[in-house]
Amino acid sequence: MSVRPVRAPDRRRQELLDALVEELLRDGFGRLSVEEMARRLGCSKSTLYVVAESKDLIVAAAVRAFFRRATDRVEEEVRRTADPVERVGTYLESIATELSAASPRFFADLDTHPSAGAVYRRNTEAAADRVRSLLADAGDLDVDPVFVGAVVTLVMEGIHRGRVTEATGLGDADAYRNLARLLTAGLR
Repeated sequence: MSVRPVRAPDRRRQELLDALVEELLRDGFGRLSVEEMARRLGCSKSTLYVVAESKDLIVAAAVRAFFRRATDRVEEEVRRTADPVERVGTYLESIATELSAASPRFFADLDTHPSAGAVYRRNTEAAADRVRSLLADAGDLDVDPVFVGAVVTLVMEGIHRGRVTEATGLGDADAYRNLARLLTAGLR
């Protein structure tokens, strides 16, 4: 089987996305124009349009790239964890680690940007599905895994919608970290 070489435009697009992800995580994106994004990346606006054809699509592509990268890292940590119950905690702790790179401004912008917010919602739903799968893999627990999965899903949705931050003052990453600790302790 041969590996298709990465074409220069594909490679350049990925380089731009990688750099843009870091910028958006640090400073958010709601207030950035395409011109400002290009300036920060040291490229022209037309070069930045290699990523996508509008600001909305550029931002959504960068947010997707962030979550794709985060998912890969999280799953790698889960693969390294042998104990099925610990895998659930590792999964949520790893999400917390990945989300900790994002500034409060980034999360605030997710709430107001329809395309990027939709990416976050889909990733939250996928994460909840993954937790339910990990619970099923854990086998015979002293608690109903369907119930635990439903509770975790509700908490994750609360984190995503900002309700947990409103109630506790915890940011998304810290909320996931606390959820991981609570869940792991409760499943033992």
